[in-house]
Amino acid sequence: MGIIIALIVFGFLVFFHELGHFLLAKKNGIAVTEFSIGMGPRLFSFKKGETRYSLKVFPFGGSCQMLGEDGESTEEDAFNNRSVWARISVVAAGPIFNFILAFLLALVVIGYAGYDKPVIIGVMEGFPAEEAGLAEGDVITKINNKKVTIYRDVQFYMAINTGKPVDITVNRNGEPHTFHIVPKQDENGAYYMGIYSSAIRTKAKGLEVLKYSLYEVQYQMGVVVKSIGMLFNGSVTVNDLSGPVGIVDMVDEVVEESTSTDVDVKTNMISILLNILNFSIMLSANLGVMNLLPIPALDGGRLVFLVIEAVRGKPVDREKEGMVHFVGLMLLMVLMVYVMFNDIRRIF
Repeated sequence: MGIIIALIVFGFLVFFHELGHFLLAKKNGIAVTEFSIGMGPRLFSFKKGETRYSLKVFPFGGSCQMLGEDGESTEEDAFNNRSVWARISVVAAGPIFNFILAFLLALVVIGYAGYDKPVIIGVMEGFPAEEAGLAEGDVITKINNKKVTIYRDVQFYMAINTGKPVDITVNRNGEPHTFHIVPKQDENGAYYMGIYSSAIRTKAKGLEVLKYSLYEVQYQMGVVVKSIGMLFNGSVTVNDLSGPVGIVDMVDEVVEESTSTDVDVKTNMISILLNILNFSIMLSANLGVMNLLPIPALDGGRLVFLVIEAVRGKPVDREKEGMVHFVGLMLLMVLMVYVMFNDIRRIF
């Protein structure tokens, strides 16, 4: 079941990304020769007007191929014959649509299930939180002077700053209080402050739905950016990355963790759907950020060349740019194969 759900989720995210390119291309009068979901040989396709719509064998990736995108063309509606700002809008639309999709999905989740308010529902006896003076009912507002909006802010901060002392500011009866905490290490080497937080989400009301939906997307984007930084500083390695196989495994875990024998089928289905939507929000934000990275063959790499063209007033040699993107694509394919191999090795 996990693989089917993963294919549907990933296919929809890719479709929405490519839809961004497609709609902005059409708006700017650029001819789209093929709009496809998947990679490899075509399974099914049809042509309407100038555009062929295709579903391909391998359900990872997709494309919005535009006339004259990778070479010279004398046609007026070719990609490279449009203004540089029109082309920038087309290329940027894919990642932007991923962020829009993440926001729309967050509206559904936050509107129905609420948000994870950073409230303490209890402290562990003998742990640093109790010794520092934190108490049930305290609402965490800052950690080391960084604003806290949801409880995952606290969890993520502690995860990337394992074992480091923290100053936690809470709202207690309408007044701010700050406590210095040094996490305690257990026999397994894990660090704990000794805080309990409720798994029950707080219902969002009115404009709070918009506020926390926007923040949900901001949070997911921040996690991706910080994770990339950790990859560069050596805190994590390429071996920690997950690809399509890892995503299928994660979806399986989401479905399994969402299923309970203690509740009826309807409640189980709602739980599974909400968790799949949460997973989709994370993936969509992830795709948006990753595609904006200035890496050849990705949207971010193409944007770099377009910005250079806008600044200098003339394009970089098309042949040289094409070669850079080709090399980038080959390296990305090698990385994808390596990550996929690691995923399979971890699972089996």
